[in-house]
Amino acid sequence: MSSTRDPFAASTAAEHTTTGGGAPTPGASAGSGKEPSVGELVGEVSRDLSTLVRQEIELAKAEAKQSAQRAGKGAGMFGGAGVAGHMVLLFLSLALWWALGTVMGFGWSALVVAAVWAVVAGVLALRGRTELRSVEGMPQTADSVRKIPSALRGHEEENS
Repeated sequence: MSSTRDPFAASTAAEHTTTGGGAPTPGASAGSGKEPSVGELVGEVSRDLSTLVRQEIELAKAEAKQSAQRAGKGAGMFGGAGVAGHMVLLFLSLALWWALGTVMGFGWSALVVAAVWAVVAGVLALRGRTELRSVEGMPQTADSVRKIPSALRGHEEENS
């Protein structure tokens, strides 16, 4: 088991000592009075960067899952619109065509039946399109990834 320090955890008193100016120096051992070595600093930066990358990947996964679920719902509505439109046109159209044909002639009744089912299919297609347009993608991931270069340069205030 590795003893990797959590970069976001509260610091303990043993990790900080005071230097000549009285400011705490992170990473210096208690009582030694030495500043951390370059190797220790590189190791700490490496751990922090690794943690940042892992957190960004987890955020991307969560947003991708949410977007995929919404896209799946919209695609399912399009599929449902197609199946419903086909089945209705196949079975009920014949009955309606026959019933109207006895009143106004079979040619005209076929046009009326087709117009009715075209309206039904159009409404379902518009609902499916509206659902697909509500898919946002991954806005939180894109925003936090845009902030990484400033944070690496030590200019976190630019991200506010």
